Amino acid sequence: MQRVPHLGICVIGGGRAGMIHARNFSSGRIARAELVSVVEPHAETRTRIAAELPDAEFHAEYREAIADPRVGAVVVATPSELHCAIVVAAAAAGKHILCEKPMAMNAPECDEMIAAVERGGVKLQIGFMRRFDASFAAAKARVESGEIGRVVLVKSLTHGPTTPKPWMYDIRQSNGPLSEVNSHDIDTLRWFSGSEFEEVYAIGGNFRSPDAKSTFPDFYDNVVLCARLRNGMQGTICGAQGVQYGYDARCEVLGEKGLITVGHLHSDSVTSFTASGSASKVVRSWSDLFADAYRAEDEDFVNCVLDNRTPRATGVDGKAAVMVVNAGNLSIAQRRPVRMDEPGVTGR
Repeated sequence: MQRVPHLGICVIGGGRAGMIHARNFSSGRIARAELVSVVEPHAETRTRIAAELPDAEFHAEYREAIADPRVGAVVVATPSELHCAIVVAAAAAGKHILCEKPMAMNAPECDEMIAAVERGGVKLQIGFMRRFDASFAAAKARVESGEIGRVVLVKSLTHGPTTPKPWMYDIRQSNGPLSEVNSHDIDTLRWFSGSEFEEVYAIGGNFRSPDAKSTFPDFYDNVVLCARLRNGMQGTICGAQGVQYGYDARCEVLGEKGLITVGHLHSDSVTSFTASGSASKVVRSWSDLFADAYRAEDEDFVNCVLDNRTPRATGVDGKAAVMVVNAGNLSIAQRRPVRMDEPGVTGR
């Protein structure tokens, strides 16, 4: 009897995103894969999640975990400033990689990661899980079928309910909400338009984070970005943190002949959503809205590795989103349009 290929997984990072992946791989939901270990530097967090995942080994440091021969692939779900070093080390150890968004802090880091996986001969998939969401995938298929004609404008928004964490206040450390919140929207614009960003203009403001204003006056928790794409299409992105009313992710694709929307569009009346509630049921968290998408993403990553095919979202896609984040932050700081080929964006 022929042995079915099996992939051992190490999840690096025991936060919210990391635990989604860890639960998927430990629950038997992902065929041909199993959770071998979890890396989490904080002892209290390790103890808590070890009780939930008793069959996994736990490590405080990732280098020890990736040296384990049972581990064939890693999921990197740490703060983004750590992604580059971990991905480079994992690739050198011959491990395939699913890296959560944002891919890295800047374009040179992305280039270093892409070069490392090419040297190591391993797969690199970026965690743009909306590409695996049934609604987003169906909308993409309908756009490609020509249902609305040539695409003119793509509008994407993400509003998150929770207040930004204090470490996010320093834009130099976090790259701000454009990175933490809107990386998915940036990828959505590229995905639906089939084009790259050429120029962006962004404005940001701090409306809900008073604790950040004195020490970090450049922090923004609300952002609007307008984009010109290389193929002539247009794009807009809206991001917000701390909105309280729920998790809100919607997209509109306007074509020459019609409109395709992803998310709810009510035609009967204006609806108000507040922290105290509304007449409609509201999705409270991104982890609820995209639970099936995360599972499909993890499953596809395993199949890409074992069947030797290219992931849907590669390092090229991750780098493109990071560059738009950097261009948007530069636009906010300097109050001007920023081209994607400027040194402050390319890192060269």
